[in-house]
Formats: sequence, C-alpha cells, structure tokens
Amino acid sequence: MLSLIKFQRVLTINQVPKVFHEDSIISGYRHPRSSATDCVLSLFQLTNETLNIWTHFLPTWYFLWKLVTVVLMQTAWQDAFTWPLVVFLISCCIYPLASSCAHTFSTMSARARHICFFFDYGALSLYSLGSAVIYSAYVFPDKWVNSSFHRYYIPIAVFNTVSCTTLACYSRLGLPYLQYNHDTVKRFPECQSPKFSKVLRVIAFAFPYMFDNIPLFYRVFLCAGEGCTHNEANILHYYHIALGLLTGFLFATHLPERLAPGSFDYIGHSHQLFHVCAILGTHFQMQAMEQDMVARRPWLTLNSIPITFANSVGVALVCVVLNLIIIALYSLPLLSAPVCPEKKHDKGPK
Repeated sequence: MLSLIKFQRVLTINQVPKVFHEDSIISGYRHPRSSATDCVLSLFQLTNETLNIWTHFLPTWYFLWKLVTVVLMQTAWQDAFTWPLVVFLISCCIYPLASSCAHTFSTMSARARHICFFFDYGALSLYSLGSAVIYSAYVFPDKWVNSSFHRYYIPIAVFNTVSCTTLACYSRLGLPYLQYNHDTVKRFPECQSPKFSKVLRVIAFAFPYMFDNIPLFYRVFLCAGEGCTHNEANILHYYHIALGLLTGFLFATHLPERLAPGSFDYIGHSHQLFHVCAILGTHFQMQAMEQDMVARRPWLTLNSIPITFANSVGVALVCVVLNLIIIALYSLPLLSAPVCPEKKHDKGPK
C-alpha cells in the first residue's frame, strides 16, 4: 500500500531556506512548503525528522495509558492525594504529543514552523510545572517539608513556567508586535544569530529544570542524617537525573552529528537521542514518583502541606491559560508579516 503513495523528494540543506536549517544536518530535509497531507505522509518516509516524530508520538500513548489507569483504578477525582500525579501524567502526555506535532507540521511554512515550536515550548514548560507540583507533593525530604522554601516552591515554579515559555518564544521571534516598521524588517534572533538563539533556549529550559530539582538533588546527593528520606525510590531518581543531564547535554552540543556532518542525518543525530533520553528519563521519574507517593503517604498526609485543587490542578490550569496567551501574542504577528527573509545578494560577478 505504501508503494502507491507518492512521497515528496527529500532535499539538501542548500535547497531549503535558512530558517529550516539544522546544525550539522546536511540532507533529508522535507519541502519547506509541504501541505498538511505531505507532512502526515512523511511519517512513513525516511527523512531527518521521521524518528524525531515517532520517538515522541509512540510514548504519548504509553503515558496516556498510565493516566487512564490512575484515573480509573485509583479514583483520582475522589482522592486529592493523587491529584499531583494526575497533573504530572497529563503534562507527560502533552509534551511528547506537542513535540511530535511540531516536528510533523513544521515544514508547512516558515510561519508554521515558528508557531508549531511555540506550542512545543509551552508544552515543555508545562511539563516542568507538572514536575514541580508532584515534587512538592511527594519528593521533598522530610526535613524540608513545610519549610518556607516548600511553601513558596509552587508559586516560583509558576513564574519559571511563564518565563520559560516567554524566553523560548523570544529566542525565535524577538519581541511580539515590535517586529516591523514601515521600511525595514526587524532582525529575528533565530535567523540572524542562531547560536545565540540556541543559548537562550538552553537557559529557558535549564533554569526551571534546575530549580524544580533542588529538593531532589538535596535529598539524594547532599542530605545526611535524620529526615533525609532514603527509600527504594532513590535509585529510580538517580536514573532520572542521569538521563535528564544527558538529555540537556545532547540538546546543547549537537553530538554526534557535529563530529561528522552528514553521517547522522537520518538515524542517530542528537535530537533523536535527545528525545529517547527525555522519554526514558520521564519514565523513571514517573516510577519514582509512584513509589514515593505510596511509601510516604501516611507520613506526608500528617505532616506536609495539604494537597488542594489550588496547589495542584488549579496552578496547572492557570499556567495553561498563561502559556496560550503568550503563544498567541507571539503567533499573531506572524500571520501578517514576512518571516526570516533571505539575504539579497548582488547578481554581479563575485
């Protein structure tokens, strides 16, 4: 059946506009004006995006199955103690789905590419909030429970989530509604300085990750003596931390393709490995959360901050609304403005 489908010809880096270029990826590019149908069909064609899409699309269904299991078997709507787990699992479903959709439809146009990845960034920042919500509920070491840091942890995580989405979107577009005057085009960070743009995105996602994990890092690496919460979940936390750091390393360094440009265009480049490590890290994170939730429930119920709608589901809904507003503010100018124009060159002899 696939033999009857007409796939588009893949292109090289010199055949697509600069906004579509990927560092050290030479070939395997899809047409920069693909239709939605072409984008969907490319799922079954080997391009430099195919594995990026599948490595996040398939795990979405795994996390959705876990979410449904928790909701149905643990009657989450009746048990407030499970609400942070539900919030976390919803974020685990959203971020790989948003990523796979962004990679699928990002070649419809330059505008579509920016907007798709705006949603991807918003989903990732929501996942960071989901991690903060579940850490606040189940992970804080005993000696930090009900401390001042614990009480301000979620509000700061909300601020970090909004800042993450804003900075990540800014790294592609600059300031919304201030892009153009009557005569000139304001320079887009993504187009004019891709390395600086990448640094901004690394900062945007690294800072919430580091803040969210402060209680976990203290618990598994620094805490000693009474009140340090040593249990069987700690080994899973180690796996999750290692994979999280590896994920960040791959995202920032573009290894291994940077060592041999063109050799990993289709299979084995850093973004594929980044996706795989992120999903595995999330899997171990989820398992550790479940173990902490079960093992520590009696003690946390008596001693920790009570879990309410406001500090679990409520803050997640607030961040969803704020992220959508930010994405709208950055997306609307793109609907009526040129994006990343190619530099004009003289036609005379070089």
